[in-house]
Amino acid sequence: MLGDYCCKRIRTSSLCYDMVHYGHSNQLRQAKGMGDYLIVGVHTDAEISKHKGPPVFTQEERYKMVRAIKWVDEIVEGAPYVTTLETLDKYNCDFCVHGDDITLTVDGKDTYEEVKREGRYRECKRTQGVSTTDLVGRMLLMTKAHHSNMDNPDYQQHTDNFGKGPKGHSPWTGVSQFLQTSQKIIQFASGTEPQPGDTIIYVAGAFDLFHIGHVDFLEMVYKQAERPYVIVGLHFDQEVNRYKGKNYPIMNIHERTLSVLACRYVSEVVIGAPYAVGKDLLDHFKVDLVCHGKTEVFPDKDGSDPYAEPRKRGIFRTIDSGNNLTTDDIVQRIIENRLQFEARNQKKEAKEMAVIEAMKKREQQDQSEAAAQAAH
Repeated sequence: MLGDYCCKRIRTSSLCYDMVHYGHSNQLRQAKGMGDYLIVGVHTDAEISKHKGPPVFTQEERYKMVRAIKWVDEIVEGAPYVTTLETLDKYNCDFCVHGDDITLTVDGKDTYEEVKREGRYRECKRTQGVSTTDLVGRMLLMTKAHHSNMDNPDYQQHTDNFGKGPKGHSPWTGVSQFLQTSQKIIQFASGTEPQPGDTIIYVAGAFDLFHIGHVDFLEMVYKQAERPYVIVGLHFDQEVNRYKGKNYPIMNIHERTLSVLACRYVSEVVIGAPYAVGKDLLDHFKVDLVCHGKTEVFPDKDGSDPYAEPRKRGIFRTIDSGNNLTTDDIVQRIIENRLQFEARNQKKEAKEMAVIEAMKKREQQDQSEAAAQAAH
């Protein structure tokens, strides 16, 4: 809480949500803690393209993704890129919140200049170790080593292309490594136990690059019961790589855990769930229903059906979410627009470095003026 500055309605704005990841969710979690009603402004594709470059997801996909984050009360579609007092007043917001990274317009101006000047701006901490820049780079890297081998030449080339400008390294765009803590999991977890009368539904998978296809599936799963308690089993990285191959998963198990926990349709996550949904798991969680999407069910290591037990019990259900988007599709979007994405991030980095240099010069000037006054 921010004392006297904490207000009833908050708007977190100038958020592109180009790829909605757990860093964005953590920002919204922090913002919600500053008030009691959180309105999120999400920009159009045209606005993002003008100021940042090509978005990975369409605006309709991004609107739905942000709505699915459990700390969000309302979204404003097509929010203006530059946040003004007029916008805050229009939606009856006391102040806006943004991360501690800088957001610039196409001509290099701070998008929050006006609200900062009027004292209606609040800041939350950026989540270290994740950015759209890094996730895009991992997809382009196409190697199995991106989770652990940060020193290999391929990864260094990726950071050069996506995290470094011509005049140095920006702390906002640069790549860093995510470090999971128990506290972070607690902050994201619902902390609620299943209650008598709840229908316990279990789903399992990779849920990599948590996207709108996953949201649509989980929403349909949630609608399978009047009082659903949805448990998501996440497979370890090695297991995901076994059945998906290539460079999957893009996100490691810790990142995927936070991404899924942030979804309003999820009650609990099993970290490192067994691939086969067997008797022990079903009995332990007292599972009433097991769901799977229309995507292919890969056999277990011994060639057996991982859903044999729930099928035998008659509690297995195939869910058609109506959305066929896969992680493969997203990677393909990135690969097709590789040069545009590289250019976008290098341009963004250059603008950030220019701001850093200007801030340093201003600080040196202030120090010189203070020293001169002290001498007199």
